[in-house]
Amino acid sequence: MRVLRTFLRPGWIALAVVVVAFAALCFSILAPWQLGKNSKTSDRNHLIEQAVSIAPVPLASVAPAGSGFRSDTEWREVHITGTFLTDKQALVRLRSVGERPAVEVLTPFRVAGSDRVLVVDRGYVRPEQGQTPVVPPPPQGEVTIDGRIRAGEGTSPGRGAAVVDGALSVYTIDPGELSRATSTTMDPFYIQISPNQPGALGEIPLPQLDSGPYLSYGLQWLAFGIMAPLGAGYFIYAEIKQRRRTRGTVSTDSAAVTTDSQAPAAATSASATSERAARRKRLRAELRGDTAVDDSDHSETTRIGLGPDTEHAPDEVRDKLTQRYGG
Repeated sequence: MRVLRTFLRPGWIALAVVVVAFAALCFSILAPWQLGKNSKTSDRNHLIEQAVSIAPVPLASVAPAGSGFRSDTEWREVHITGTFLTDKQALVRLRSVGERPAVEVLTPFRVAGSDRVLVVDRGYVRPEQGQTPVVPPPPQGEVTIDGRIRAGEGTSPGRGAAVVDGALSVYTIDPGELSRATSTTMDPFYIQISPNQPGALGEIPLPQLDSGPYLSYGLQWLAFGIMAPLGAGYFIYAEIKQRRRTRGTVSTDSAAVTTDSQAPAAATSASATSERAARRKRLRAELRGDTAVDDSDHSETTRIGLGPDTEHAPDEVRDKLTQRYGG
């Protein structure tokens, strides 16, 4: 019960709350977040590896009109024949390619023989200080291009399409947002144009096939979630052990103090008993008329420097001693 009262103090309660909350955060949010990113990266790498090993095919064989976007078709390279709609073009600002600022160019593309419109990422140009960069126009008329199917990125609130320096600008590649901005129905995915195609600009390279550090980060968060309760348990064990050691030291010191206080009393009692015994012994000797002297008294009166004992000697001995020593 005393130990329980110790750990019901505010400091220990706060520690328990923090440890439990941290462990729950590690297991429910942080570790799944990193492990999920690792899974997504691994799946993406697998799709890219498959896609680069397959020759381009017609768009309709992979993504027919009205079928929407299927994640298993991302990164597949397709042929498309149609016309660029330069009047609905948009610039994707605040991008980076090769660790340098870049502006990507999105030009809608109408598929030949239909009303189907796709967003085509033609590549990038480098930004110019304080003005809209010059973008080379795509070829006029019907052309055939190759490109890879990509999933849309979505748009954050407040970051929609806007006209900046006379050019329609966006901050993510979101076909739905561009569709609303241009009042044109477009497919929910976009096409990243392949190198050396009609209308292609600066090449946007494929992602590195590297899973990144997400798996190790996820395992670290799991380890932290386990170590936090274990650390708290060790602190509790150390606290209990220290308190027991302290109580044992206090008990030993109390026993020593009690023993030390009883020792003088015992010595005094023993001395008093010895003195009473000696007085009783002398009283019995006087009552019997015994003139014998205890060894202790004799030894006391015959020590060196005290002279002969004449008080208890016979008369004739005392006369001889008087004649020899006088007195």
